[in-house]
Amino acid sequence: MAELIIVFREVLEGSLIVGILYTYLKKTEQKAAISKLWQGVMAAIVASIIGSFIFQIFADGFEGRAGKLFEGIIMIVAAAILGSMIVWMAKNRNIADELKEKANDALSGENVGYGIFALAFVSVFREGIETILFLYGIIIKEGGLNIALSLVGAGLGLGLSFMIFVQGRKVPLKTFFNVTSVILIFVAAGMFTYGVHELESAKVIPYYGGKVVNNETSLTATRMNGDTKIFSIEPGKNIEMISSKAEKWASRVWDLNPPQNIDGTYPILHDKGAIGGLMKGLFGYNGDPSIIELIAWILAVAGLGFAWKETAS
Repeated sequence: MAELIIVFREVLEGSLIVGILYTYLKKTEQKAAISKLWQGVMAAIVASIIGSFIFQIFADGFEGRAGKLFEGIIMIVAAAILGSMIVWMAKNRNIADELKEKANDALSGENVGYGIFALAFVSVFREGIETILFLYGIIIKEGGLNIALSLVGAGLGLGLSFMIFVQGRKVPLKTFFNVTSVILIFVAAGMFTYGVHELESAKVIPYYGGKVVNNETSLTATRMNGDTKIFSIEPGKNIEMISSKAEKWASRVWDLNPPQNIDGTYPILHDKGAIGGLMKGLFGYNGDPSIIELIAWILAVAGLGFAWKETAS
């Protein structure tokens, strides 16, 4: 579901920018500039598609600990960009006036065509790169991407833009952006928290909370709530890997995930189940967070929520 909201909003933002520029150029009878506008849009779309393939090839080159480290950094960067986008949209309420001013600057330059082309290209390409980064973050966190929901989001964004600029309908965009901003605050917090999770797995951030006692033939892991679990040390097994699993288990604040079903599927309330997975994608729900992950999620939600509220008010 998160991919639907992200693609919907990114496509809508890009379409609004193009629509505002097109409407302004049409009113000022800049036919040559309109042609350059569409060329810039198409070039940005092509560049975004090429960029997505290059990014995927680059990302596939990391494995093991390096892969965890790369994914952790990407998740935190994606969360930071998504958060800054939320605050930026709340701050820039007069985006139409700003775009018209930029269009005037481009039209007053020596090379009018290049100026409009560059303005359209940069505006749309930025949305494309953001979309790629956010969707890759979802792939990392969810283990895959729902293509159908992504396409539905793109269709809804284009459809709403068509209603605004072609049919001339009034749409409560302020309400829309406020509602989606609140949802995206939780999405960004979930991305940030999962980034912290990956950095814990890469041993960049140590596991805190609980304790692990080495009993020579086994490890006894104890959580802060008193729960214990024995990890056997079998001959020939990697003691470092067993120790890491024990430390990870001990660091969990709680475990709300129901046991996995006999057939290998997950119960609906498990964070990999139907409802739990939806909550994980939208709100960053985690059935068994570490103390660091829990603190990271709370700080991200509180910090972004405060920044958005202060900027929007």
